[in-house]
Amino acid sequence: MKRRRVFAALGGALGLVVLGTAGFMGWKTWSVAHELVNPPFYHPQPLARVQATYADLAKGEGVDPGGTWSDESFQGLQLWHLKRAKPAPGVVLLLHGFGDDRWGTSPALKWFPNLDAAIFTYLDRDDAIREGRPVPPITFGVRESEEVIQVVHRLEAEGTPRNRILIMGRSLGASVGLLALSRLETEGKGPLAGMVWEGPPISSRDFAERLVRGPQDRWWHVLARPIGAMASAWAGRLGNYDPAATKVLNQLNGQMLRTPALLFLATQDRLSPPLMQSRIADHFERIQVVASPTWHLHCSEVLGPAYAKDIRTFTDSIYQAP
Repeated sequence: MKRRRVFAALGGALGLVVLGTAGFMGWKTWSVAHELVNPPFYHPQPLARVQATYADLAKGEGVDPGGTWSDESFQGLQLWHLKRAKPAPGVVLLLHGFGDDRWGTSPALKWFPNLDAAIFTYLDRDDAIREGRPVPPITFGVRESEEVIQVVHRLEAEGTPRNRILIMGRSLGASVGLLALSRLETEGKGPLAGMVWEGPPISSRDFAERLVRGPQDRWWHVLARPIGAMASAWAGRLGNYDPAATKVLNQLNGQMLRTPALLFLATQDRLSPPLMQSRIADHFERIQVVASPTWHLHCSEVLGPAYAKDIRTFTDSIYQAP
């Protein structure tokens, strides 16, 4: 009788553990899936602040000569141009990261003082939120990379050859740029001028798993893999996209990219594993790698003035090449 009570108590305790674990996994899967398609921390800035930032960027500072802004709408996108006062050898297309928009990435144009610039927000999410329209879900590079291709085609149609177009992307912007670049090079129209990238998520599934893991390992991270798999699959259904299409290495599929590249490799990154970044880098025929002991998005802080110097040296080299 006593043994039965012990077994019953153990069974009850085990049942509570199973239920608790299942409940935690369900909640975490729901949370990460919804964060992937609609980051809860993203809030677009008021247009007055955006315009003030653009006005400051137009004035220029130091080696940055500033320029003149203009914008155009096409195929559901709003593309912003910064035209330098002096003729520029090319255009840098700045791609924003996860939970960001064109305003958030616009200060990066200071790293390219000798180039014209172009920026836009994926899926027009910033204006959709401001105007109270339905907000498109983030598709982790699937639809976003298609829009980058549209913008490159637009710049070409307006007179900028693709070998004069440089792409810069950090975080999700790097993944978006890599997915777009892979498809652009298959068009048979030659490489772009170059690509500067930093910290791309390897896939929506890998990123979801790493969101669960966070900044340091904990005992319950044995659940990170199944939660990441379920969350990315759920996000795919919410965003109506195939999570497999977000796997950068799978999409490259052995392809060698002719576009020259500069990679800032964050060697301590837990969201974008350095080994996987190096494997992506192996797909470039010509690439320069600058290592930085930090997470992505912090390379510029850790490297200091050397970050901008490396970018300037790279851009000078590609635009001087025949």
